[in-house]
Amino acid sequence: MVVPTYDEMKIHLLRLAGDEREHTLRTAAEHVADVLNVVDEDLKILVPSGVQTRFDNRISWACTYLKKAGLLESSGRGRFRITNRGKSVLEEGTVTLDNNYLMRFPEFAEFKQGRGRTSDNQVTADTSEDTEETPEELLAARYQDLRDTLANDLLETVLKCSPRFFENLVVELLVALGYGGSREDAGKAIGRSGDEGIDGMIKEDRLGLDVVYIQAKRWQNTVGRPTVQAFAGSLEGKRARKGILLEAVS
Repeated sequence: MVVPTYDEMKIHLLRLAGDEREHTLRTAAEHVADVLNVVDEDLKILVPSGVQTRFDNRISWACTYLKKAGLLESSGRGRFRITNRGKSVLEEGTVTLDNNYLMRFPEFAEFKQGRGRTSDNQVTADTSEDTEETPEELLAARYQDLRDTLANDLLETVLKCSPRFFENLVVELLVALGYGGSREDAGKAIGRSGDEGIDGMIKEDRLGLDVVYIQAKRWQNTVGRPTVQAFAGSLEGKRARKGILLEAVS
């Protein structure tokens, strides 16, 4: 079973609150998980950001939307109870409380319209209407898409540059990761003929007590065993104890 959508959770939250008692979001989440038979494995699934479980994220948004529609009201931090409007909805026998249904309530419509406005006061489409994901999940997914696109664009750019540029880029990257100190005293790109298979060298620590040799490959195919063995031989020739082989593969 997959994690229920936040639309599926809304009606069960409202029915729980139908006893007119105060409820906590935590106990409500346990109740909804039990009613919908959500297994422990699905309760552990995280949202893309990894800071919260997908179930908890969706139950929180379900409660928020019911409050915005005036069906529930806050009664304290992490606590809620049903409103008269919420009781009226239950009396109607409604079985689904998706966002289209909640739009009949002016407070909710105003809330949704406000979320759909840009800084230029232009209304934009709210893509959460036709998806089972919460706004936070959608935002995280879009962020990851942007990261993936940027990574692919950077890789494509690097593959178009000269081998010398890539060798220097690798040294710059290792310096940025904390090896040595500044670019001048920590890293040195060799990248010349007769370098015995060594493209660069970098100090392992700020004191320069140990040197790490680098080989950078900007290939169209995966680096194979012969290349790795040749690099190991180069390290032995330098009497080096450590080396890093990095590759950029399209």
